[in-house]
Amino acid sequence: MNVVDRVRLGLAVGVAKTVTAAVRFLGLGAASVLPGAISRRFHPRLLSLLCEQVKQGVILVVGTNGKTTTSLLLRTILEDQSYKVAHNETGANLINGLVTTLLGNTNLIGTLDADYAILEVDENIVPLILKDCQPKVILGLNLFRDQLDRYGEVDAISQRWQKAITSLSPDTLIILNGDDPTLSYLGQNLTQTVRYFGLSESNLYLEEIPHAVDSIYCPSCGHPLNYEGVYLSHLGDYSCNKCGFKKSELNIDSQEWPQILIGVYNKYNTLAAGLVAQELSIEKASILNVVKDFKAAFGRAEELTIDGKKIRILLSKNPVGMNETIRAVNEIKKIGQSSTTLLVLNDRIPDGTDVSWIWDVDTEPLVKLGGNLVVSGDRTYDMALRIKYSQETLTKTENTVKLIVKEDLNEAIQTALKLTSEEETLHVVPTYSAMLEVRGILIGRQIL
Repeated sequence: MNVVDRVRLGLAVGVAKTVTAAVRFLGLGAASVLPGAISRRFHPRLLSLLCEQVKQGVILVVGTNGKTTTSLLLRTILEDQSYKVAHNETGANLINGLVTTLLGNTNLIGTLDADYAILEVDENIVPLILKDCQPKVILGLNLFRDQLDRYGEVDAISQRWQKAITSLSPDTLIILNGDDPTLSYLGQNLTQTVRYFGLSESNLYLEEIPHAVDSIYCPSCGHPLNYEGVYLSHLGDYSCNKCGFKKSELNIDSQEWPQILIGVYNKYNTLAAGLVAQELSIEKASILNVVKDFKAAFGRAEELTIDGKKIRILLSKNPVGMNETIRAVNEIKKIGQSSTTLLVLNDRIPDGTDVSWIWDVDTEPLVKLGGNLVVSGDRTYDMALRIKYSQETLTKTENTVKLIVKEDLNEAIQTALKLTSEEETLHVVPTYSAMLEVRGILIGRQIL
């Protein structure tokens, strides 16, 4: 690094740390984005200069669902091995957030002290990041439709990923979800070393392909894929009868691994982090020791106890995510450990302003099991209407669910808590900004 770069880097660091201190002192938030936005004005190559300093390398975690939980698990595994890890744990996954995270791990002259940097990256900016960052590992979790007002179809995103990854060093390790046809096909067309994780447990197959499925056509020839079974949305065991494309061979046996938290999606998160850790030469026994004691990230199956009542918060921000949340909640309802669910739908920028996606959610199974459904949020009545339509699919004797509509979130939470006994767990299913509001009400503070 030349003298000019050193000076400009020093200025950027000084500004970032000053802005961070000011924002936190004034109680304006976690300062997870603004310091990076301002400091980048002092050096156009700031992200590149910071990434180059990470001692063991940068690990990019990309995909639609599961980034935060997978990243936290991987970070916990690495820290258990005494590695120092930089991680954008607040979920600020655009460029300014990544820069802010890395700057937070530097000293006053811009020297970064981290063995690894685990960076959760918004799936739509992967090509931008790869212009300034040569990662050691890219971990691709899945590709689903998300925030319809912001992103295009999954095939278009995959094509952009392939173009950007092709230009990387052949030493870059790519780890992908082999159960996702789009990612499996992507991996089969890369020149870098590619490893795959996925499930091999037919007992976890869904009874049918969900309504919110995204990609059931062959990414090679466009012919409908032949599915032996699906685990989640379009993730499953598949092959193409026309061109011969099939699921990539997995490099980890899911039957040998327990899972963190609840839900099939967390089985994927466990396998993803576990395979990365093994590729980084960490012993399986050490990884499993971390898995068994892992605690959820905020809002991701996070468990709280408020006034003697147990609460589990399950962030759900797109059709696939909410379908899997409903699947997990219903398993608990079936054994009598939950009778009340609180659904909170917002339409702010972090959530996506188009809420039409709720009509791709299979809410019918949740309604069919009965109990109490409390609905709230900025778009209370949109969600209530979706539930009402689900009720119409049931006969009068089947329709035992009690729908409670509360515009005021505070009132909705209190109502849901009153309906939950001390032997049960209240499940809260919010979109992103709603999750922050719920946590703020429950524990008196928000994350961002």
